[in-house]
Amino acid sequence: MPLLKYEQIADDLRTRIADGEFGPGDLLPSGRDLAEQWGVSRATVVKAYDVLRNDGLVAARQGAGFTVAETPVARPAGGRRVGSSRITGGAPYRRLGVPDRTVPPARVADALGLEPGEETLRRIRLVLLDDGTPHSLVTAWFPPSVADGAPRLAAKGPITEGTTHYVRRVTGRSPVEGVDVTTVRLATEDEARLLRVDRPVAVAVVLHTAFDQEHRALVCEEGVTASQVFEQVDNYPMG
Repeated sequence: MPLLKYEQIADDLRTRIADGEFGPGDLLPSGRDLAEQWGVSRATVVKAYDVLRNDGLVAARQGAGFTVAETPVARPAGGRRVGSSRITGGAPYRRLGVPDRTVPPARVADALGLEPGEETLRRIRLVLLDDGTPHSLVTAWFPPSVADGAPRLAAKGPITEGTTHYVRRVTGRSPVEGVDVTTVRLATEDEARLLRVDRPVAVAVVLHTAFDQEHRALVCEEGVTASQVFEQVDNYPMG
């Protein structure tokens, strides 16, 4: 399905930010300039900027317009329902280590439909609370078909536009279905150290797998959250 005009504008700005034309804190083109460039109304441009703001990619500056967000946000694993955005439950984060190729745990390999011994690209982030303390340790595993087609996933720094948008832009594959499995266990020594909690301590573990239009796995994320900060709230209709 072809993108609507505001989606095209948002994707163009997203690409320009990803390519380094605009860096963190830089002022982005005005609504008037973009409206003239694309031959659309100012309302269409505002809608495009709303998309980017909901993704945590841009921020509104009083009296000046929009700037590239200086602090990227990420979400804990799971809960990626239709209509949710990166700023829904999003928080500042730190990227840990350097992405590497490794054989994932058995349950991740099963979720991704991998052959025994097949490697994935692994990226690790620590999602933070407002005071800067750890909230959730998230490890993402990308199957070879995704990692090979999206080489920036192997870069050390954060992907400003977000991995979902980046993968969609370079591979054409988008998440249309997600499966979340939540379990509880004791934290490992490394998990307790990174989450700054004393062992023994219970952790909630969310295993999130995203699938594309052909039910091929795009990514499997394991989010580990200490029991004292884990909370799950579901709102749903009744009757």
